[in-house]
Amino acid sequence: MSDACGCDDEPRSAEGAEEEREPERLWEVTELRAAAVAGVLLIAGYSFDWAGYRIPALVLQSLALLVGGWTFVPGTLRRLAKGKIGVGTLMTIAAVGAVLLGEVGEAAMLAFLFSISEGLEEYSLAKTRRGLRALLSLVPDQATVLRDGVEQAVAPTDLRPGDLMLVRPGERVATDGVIRTGRTALDVSAITGESVPVEAGPGDEVFAGSINGNGALEIEVTTATEDNSLAKIVRIVEQAQERKGASQRLADRLAKPLVPGIMILGALIAVVGSILGDPLVWIERALVVLVAASPCALAISVPVTVVAAIGAASKHGALVKGGAALEALGTIRAVALDKTGTLTRNQPTVVEVATTVGHTRDDVLAVAAALEARSEHPLARAILAAVDNPVPATDVEAVTGAGLVGQVNGRTARLGRPGWLESGNLAADVERMQHAGATAVLVEHDDRLIGAIAVRDELRPEAGEVIDALHAGGYRVVMLTGDNVRTATALAKQAGIDDVHADLRPEDKAGIIEQLRRERPVAMVGDGVNDAPALATADAGIAMGAMGTDVAIETADVALMGEDLRHLPQVLQHARRSRQIMFQNIGLSAAIVISLVPLAAFGVLGLAAVVLVHEIAEIVVIGNGVRAGRARALPPRMVADTTPAAAAEHQPA
Repeated sequence: MSDACGCDDEPRSAEGAEEEREPERLWEVTELRAAAVAGVLLIAGYSFDWAGYRIPALVLQSLALLVGGWTFVPGTLRRLAKGKIGVGTLMTIAAVGAVLLGEVGEAAMLAFLFSISEGLEEYSLAKTRRGLRALLSLVPDQATVLRDGVEQAVAPTDLRPGDLMLVRPGERVATDGVIRTGRTALDVSAITGESVPVEAGPGDEVFAGSINGNGALEIEVTTATEDNSLAKIVRIVEQAQERKGASQRLADRLAKPLVPGIMILGALIAVVGSILGDPLVWIERALVVLVAASPCALAISVPVTVVAAIGAASKHGALVKGGAALEALGTIRAVALDKTGTLTRNQPTVVEVATTVGHTRDDVLAVAAALEARSEHPLARAILAAVDNPVPATDVEAVTGAGLVGQVNGRTARLGRPGWLESGNLAADVERMQHAGATAVLVEHDDRLIGAIAVRDELRPEAGEVIDALHAGGYRVVMLTGDNVRTATALAKQAGIDDVHADLRPEDKAGIIEQLRRERPVAMVGDGVNDAPALATADAGIAMGAMGTDVAIETADVALMGEDLRHLPQVLQHARRSRQIMFQNIGLSAAIVISLVPLAAFGVLGLAAVVLVHEIAEIVVIGNGVRAGRARALPPRMVADTTPAAAAEHQPA
């Protein structure tokens, strides 16, 4: 359990989580199992009580109290020993007071309700800890190094700065380093979020987890595995999770001053009353005061509000991971969005074809598709998607870090980056394509330049609409991306975002989120491993579910289950409203306590009356909490139109 729950000492680290198997299903959570047993015993106890069998009823209710109390009382006592108090302390005091007054069933009910709350909290935290392990899968099982002129296979943990690491085409880079020989196109999307593979050659830095393209590389290791890019991601996530685990929930913050006040008041009533009157009468009144101060309504109303709100959110495309996440989401006033896979589809497409005199768009695409027909490069998939029936070229050869050469219709054809091929009279077009944030490739046929193709990861059709809705809701909107400045700025302008941060590594994103948090509560929206530190650092992390990597979804507080970004402003509005309902319930619960305590202290209300008021209050706050389940549907202008015409209308030019 987190420290926030009031039930354990310290948050568990990822290392500790490795050694202890985390629950993967609700039934595997010990607290929820105990709650189920306590619930069965409680029902049986009340059944015997109603039937007139007092002794069996008392035994069953006592067992229910012991089972339910076991989930939070030991942790509460450990926290008290350290001078920490929370809702668990109030619940323990109330349960003890109820038992002393002979209301064992009331005490068992408190323990049952609170154990459910604690179990759900543990399940949410366990899912987050499991997500950290997904990061480790990006490191290969072994690496090849060149030592004394001999190739050796070693474990990544055996790599040391200065080693010469050999990385073949298609292999992952085991740790950070600098390329000494070889050229390639690196897939660095897992580390930087770059949507298109990056050309790399001698002197360029590479990061752990990157995937080598089609060139063999010799890389000088600069960082041991325990300090490389992925290790930094893990550490940042762990630190942010520890910060979140140590922060108290709203109910705990209220309980901190309330608990000592109630304990002092009860003691004063018992002592002063015993001096001035009948000790038995005033001691009983002191115990009734303890029960009157129990957060019965709070204990059930907040979980009901959370369950109702989370259930409603799930019907509208968002998975919210528990009450703490819902509370945090309701406070958000700034939204930071990753570009690749969040604002864009992470599916590069051909956005423009420029041609030379005497050639058509179809001519250029046909030659390019012929050369790319058997390539797995993302740019190849974009070009092939633009051609109906490509005819593969013959004698195709890859020129590492440059492009492709082959035979199309018996004549030599080349496709490659500007610089390797001369732009000629298409230089202005190429410059314009690059300025618009696209990747430009040139196409030659029969030693003549025939055209240039612009490939870009386009914005989601709804991106501009979503940004407008966020601005209208009073949110500050920021783009964070590992892509280059030119691409990021061009796409941000189309989306309507003015605040752009580009060329970022994962730790850079987390650092910017930390800066934003100093000004206002901020949510981070992302979909990849590279977003995990920022998702964990933000007040609320929101992952794109359908496209997101496991670690992003597990690290985030909220997952958008589909690919429609329109649900983002809706879930933020829903969380605001749900948080308001929580405040209403907490305020009502506090008002009840404030009202009941003096009435109980002066003997106006006895135990039966106090319990009756608590029960009525519980019904009222439960009814109010259920309102959080009425999520409002998207307004007409925000309803997704998935028709081809609508998609074409929203596509940027």
